[in-house]
Amino acid sequence: MQVRTIRLDLAKSVFQVHGVSLTGDKVFTKKIKRAKLLEFFEGLPPCVVGMEACGSAHHWGRELRSLGHDVRLMPATYVKPYVKRGKTDAVDAETICEAVGRPTMRFVEIETEDQQALWTAHHTRELIVRQSNQVSNMIRGMLREFGYVLPTGAEAVVRFSKSHLEGDQPKIPKLANGVLGTPCYQLLGLSARIEGFSKLSESYDRRDANARQLMQVPGIGLITASAIVATVGDAKQFKTGRDLAAWLALTPLNKSSGGKERLGRITKKGDHYLRKLLIVGMTSRALMAKLHPEKVDIWTARMLTGKPVRLATVAIANKTARVIWAMLTRQANYWQPVT
Repeated sequence: MQVRTIRLDLAKSVFQVHGVSLTGDKVFTKKIKRAKLLEFFEGLPPCVVGMEACGSAHHWGRELRSLGHDVRLMPATYVKPYVKRGKTDAVDAETICEAVGRPTMRFVEIETEDQQALWTAHHTRELIVRQSNQVSNMIRGMLREFGYVLPTGAEAVVRFSKSHLEGDQPKIPKLANGVLGTPCYQLLGLSARIEGFSKLSESYDRRDANARQLMQVPGIGLITASAIVATVGDAKQFKTGRDLAAWLALTPLNKSSGGKERLGRITKKGDHYLRKLLIVGMTSRALMAKLHPEKVDIWTARMLTGKPVRLATVAIANKTARVIWAMLTRQANYWQPVT
């Protein structure tokens, strides 16, 4: 009996595989160590391999695809409904073997190594930004205890940190000034690393044609452009622009029933990092629209006039996601909408 579909349950050291035939009968179920995994698949004829889109899934997807197998990654939330009872590696393997054959199942595109490398740079930068915010808040809190309040904005804390380390220290106890030097020094180091990652994204955007095109869209800068290229990859995996917007959780939650349409807030279940970048960029776009209304298109002006600011920025981000899909799939430049 020849195996046609294999479910691979990923792990760090020991993997669970479950193979079925064309008729759905179980052919084998076994555990395989990491070092023997590729050797095992080399001895099999080309078949459909289903995996959950989790850690190391894209790596193994590329490796198995190079051996001639049809690899399909599935979101874990879409596989969960097929679990009958309990949870073991063997049950998980059998579950996805069933889910991978469903005609309505949605799959995740396998990312390239370059995409994952760029994704790593973005999430490392995001971690450093969070750390920088924590240290900045700590410095503000320490100074406020002694009656010193810094101006708003991250640059104000950086300027204070530089002056503090240069000897221009506030009139507070010597011990407090000594302790304050540590977070000031740390903040300057984090700021330098953030600037370094920003320059890295800028150098990538200069080389990548898709990133250069996306930067033509108002509200999309070098960080957002490279993040889109790293995360979305081939936009043709989405049938329409709305599918991309829904993948980013920028579309309203639909709970319609009985012929009555009920649309709620956005679901926030998509890629939170990319969604945040788009909404922040569109917030900047809305601010520029208020400062320079003569440069704003009619649709954006109408959205900002008739709706609350946050609702309008999310709606603009939704439309921008559809524009991004059109630009990437058609390899077209951005054009300013009139209506």
